[in-house]
Amino acid sequence: MNVQVLYFAVLRERLAKQEEHIYLPVGSVVSDLLADLQLRHPSIAALLPKLSVAVNRKVVPHSTLLAENDEVALLPPVAGGSGSPKVALLDVALSLDAVIAHVLGPSQGGVVTFTGVVRNHGQQAQVVRLEYEAFAPMVVEVLSKLAEEIEAEWPGTRVAMHHRQGHLVVGDLAVVIAVSAPHRAEAFEACRATIDRLKDRAPIWKKEIGVDGSEWIGLGP
Repeated sequence: MNVQVLYFAVLRERLAKQEEHIYLPVGSVVSDLLADLQLRHPSIAALLPKLSVAVNRKVVPHSTLLAENDEVALLPPVAGGSGSPKVALLDVALSLDAVIAHVLGPSQGGVVTFTGVVRNHGQQAQVVRLEYEAFAPMVVEVLSKLAEEIEAEWPGTRVAMHHRQGHLVVGDLAVVIAVSAPHRAEAFEACRATIDRLKDRAPIWKKEIGVDGSEWIGLGP
């Protein structure tokens, strides 16, 4: 099958082209395309793990199935952003696959994940929804530094995390974290440390809205 690949910024400069058509076997996913490009274009191979990928103008995880005539845009980190697509504060549904894709690698023998899900009870006996408010620029900075800290404290680990903001209902994902390491023990330890430190440091505030009232968690009614 044929897919159209679009290149921007440093990718366009190194390849001296804005786009090309790549032929892949039917059933290929985004990670298969990236593997093909790594072999096809050695000059951008080292950049590929740092990119976000948009299929038909929607950012997707690397496990996404490709189809005939899909448009695949390779997106370098934007100027003024975190400098690391591994961390994000989003107002759309989270994807565990998206963070897992950032930590995979041939040297990584263990991948541990944490998913925080909105439950139907808390300080309120019957929770209807949550509201997450964040100081967005600082959140991205804190999460980026936290990822670097964990990776330095447990050498060989890779960390990625995405957090929601805005209105969430019961069952929605509030935070997704993936940590990989050469061995499982380090992956487990680093994943637990990541969520514990995120909850302690990130300027993200949670309000529970229940049947009987509402409350900012940690601040009282």
